[in-house]
This record gives sequence, structure tokens and C-alpha cells, in this order.
Amino acid sequence: MIISKHLLGLEGVQREEISIILKTAQSFKEVLSRPIPKVPTLRGKTIVNLFFEASTRTRISFELAEKRLSADSISFTTAGSSVAKGETLKDTVRNIEAMKIDMVVVRHQASGAAQFLSQCLDAGVINAGDGLHEHPTQGLLDMMTLLDKFGRLDGLKVAIVGDIAHSRVARSNIHGLMTMGAAVALCGPATLLPRDIPAAFGSDLRVFTKVDDALRWADAVNVLRLQLERQKHGLLPSLREYAMHFGITRRRLETCKRDVVIMHPGPINRGVELESELADGEYSVILDQVTNGVAVRMAVLYLKSGGEQEVMNGNGL
Repeated sequence: MIISKHLLGLEGVQREEISIILKTAQSFKEVLSRPIPKVPTLRGKTIVNLFFEASTRTRISFELAEKRLSADSISFTTAGSSVAKGETLKDTVRNIEAMKIDMVVVRHQASGAAQFLSQCLDAGVINAGDGLHEHPTQGLLDMMTLLDKFGRLDGLKVAIVGDIAHSRVARSNIHGLMTMGAAVALCGPATLLPRDIPAAFGSDLRVFTKVDDALRWADAVNVLRLQLERQKHGLLPSLREYAMHFGITRRRLETCKRDVVIMHPGPINRGVELESELADGEYSVILDQVTNGVAVRMAVLYLKSGGEQEVMNGNGL
């Protein structure tokens, strides 16, 4: 199939394309285990990382993926740049493109920023998270982690728990997982469950108001961080009450009598949405998500730059 040069979100992305990305990521994961974990695949390509928001895992993961593919990469932050002088996003990227680049990886606080850049540039645009819209590579690495753990996505039950309203990760997971045949449920306080998401998916998307019910139903739970920096109104009585009613703890898992796989996109508010012991415990695949993030981003950069589609059998897709 023809793969576009942009990755702006997982909404509308076909099952076949997701399968190709995940299978290609598996081959790049093998590269990462070699004594010299580097291939010349993108030698001669220039990639610019534009991060207008703070990031640790995503930024470093993209930078490492680019180095593993032998690309020339440049990382841009707003501090010390002309953005601080009032330069517009369009002018910033048009000036950068004039330096003859091939691809832009962008994280921005405004929803739709990646889409906007794709209309301004000839270079490929990879969305590394835009506002409350999507974070597609996080959704892909989450799917890869579940595939590694369960050997399948079709029919898998995944509960997304926490701050759904402010989560671009939740939106990418919903689109991606449901496209791949997984059953998805949301759970969180009513003030953090936006009405537009359940309405858009109808009965195909379950909603739980009690976290214990979600845990009894799920094979895996993706625990979201409470994004206190995005909340402008008092949506929660207190962090203590949130932890009491929606925090994932070992006692809750034992009460539900389920060995549920625990995921988290990070960073973790330990002791709030997730008990610290569980984050580091036997149910957690959080560090596997980080490792898979590099392989997934290698696959996305490779395929979106016009690389040959790597399709392998036996991956449960």
C-alpha cells in the first residue's frame, strides 16, 4: 500500500498501515539488540525536532531513533530561539525548511499544529504530540507493547484510566486499538471524561465510572497521568481523593482477582494515579513501552521517508 509522508494522528489510518508500522518496528527492535545498534538506512536525510513543549521520553526517543538510522538530526527548543522574540510557527518552520531538510518532528501545545505544518511544508511532518489532539507514536508503541505481551490485538480488552479529557495519548490509543480490533473502555471521574469521545464511538466504546469494574473487565490497563498543568478549573476535590477512588493499587488488583498488565505513558505521579510498587512490579510493562518507543519511531521515520515496507509474518496481526 502507499504510505503518506506525514503521521499526524491515528484517526483514519488504515489497519494495514498500522500493521506495516508495527511489523517494521519489530525488525528495528532486533537492530537495537545488536552490538552496534545502528543501520545506514537514513544516511543523508536531515530531520529537525521541533519541541515547543517540555519532553523527556519522546524527545530523547526520537533523537535516538534518528541516530540509530544514521540520519542527521537537529533539535530545536523555544528557549534561546526567535520564537521568544515573537516569530510565528509558520515563519520558524519555513526558515528551517529553507535549510534543505527532509522531515520535521513536532510537539506543540496547540491542537492541530502538526496538521498546520503539513500544509506549510514540503518536508514530511511527524506529530510528537499536539495539544489535546493526538500523540500517534505513543499509541503505536503502546500497541507494540501489548502485541509483545499478548501476541494479538484483535479481541484484547484495554481500559484507559484517568485524565481522559486532557490526554492526547488516550485519543491515539482509542483510534489505533479499535482499528486493530481491540475492545476499549474508558474510566475516570466524570469531570475528566469528555462527552465528545464516547459520543463519537457510540456503543463500541465502553465507559466505566468505577475503576474496580474496569479492572475486572480489562486484560490491560493504560494508566494516564493527571495533567495538572493543563487544568484551569477545579476538576478534582483533591489528589488524595482521586488516588482513593481511581488510583491503581495492588490491593485493588487483588480484590478484583485479576493479573492485569499495567501501562503508563509517563511521567508517573507515583502514589496518585499509580501505586509506586506497581509501577516497578511484575505487572508493569512501562519500561518495555520506553524500549519499544525507539523501535516504533525508527519504523515511522523509515517508512515516512519512503523506505521499503517491511512486512513479516507471525506477529499476530
